[in-house]
Amino acid sequence: MRDRSIYCETVNFPGFNGDIIEGYLAKSVGETSTGSVVVIHHMPGYDRETKAIARRIADMGFNALCPNLHYRDAPKAQSDDAAAASRANGGVPDDRLIGDVAGASEYLRSLDNSSGTMGVIGYCSGGRQAFLAACNLDFDAVVDCYGAFVVNSPAPEFPIRVLPVADQAANLSGALLGLFGIEDTFPSPDEVKELERILTSLDKVHEFHTFENAGHGFFAADRPSYRIEAANKGWVLVEEFFNRML
Repeated sequence: MRDRSIYCETVNFPGFNGDIIEGYLAKSVGETSTGSVVVIHHMPGYDRETKAIARRIADMGFNALCPNLHYRDAPKAQSDDAAAASRANGGVPDDRLIGDVAGASEYLRSLDNSSGTMGVIGYCSGGRQAFLAACNLDFDAVVDCYGAFVVNSPAPEFPIRVLPVADQAANLSGALLGLFGIEDTFPSPDEVKELERILTSLDKVHEFHTFENAGHGFFAADRPSYRIEAANKGWVLVEEFFNRML
């Protein structure tokens, strides 16, 4: 972390269908005009570790807002219980996700130090959701951290009912940075190659990195999947990317 002042608070804002939902704001203090980033949490939920990611992005000099995507399913529950409630409903519906991210983007654009440029970053299911959001909303920079089910559908027994979103790639609004693990199976290296092929065929600006000795969730410092070397390299790439694009 740099020696930069940041301000953090829980905020409420209108999301999909005008529903008021909760989010975690980390604002870079002292920046008179800065870009903003919507942080999309992983399926385990709106948790302490994802809030730390928002603070880290604010420490880079951006404003960051993480919407609680499970808020309607279990507004008073801890992150694990809220995620379980969301899974029981088949996961976050895509239209609701897009509406909630749109609301988070509008909240960030309304801040007094916002430059208007906008990024989105997501992890695991949030990686797919970041891609989906960028195909339906205006973003300057998109970061997909090992987003599953962008190219392929989940198996029938999988607890989340979602469809692939690669067929929307022609509408991708911003440059895409993809960060993946060679040992991952959701997405597998073959799925990553297929997504790269699709984006290349559409002349979409993208940059993919696949890390050795890393699988799914290598950024998650609180989990056994954490791989410090891959995570550190990934953070350098994220910061460089946002500095270029925002």
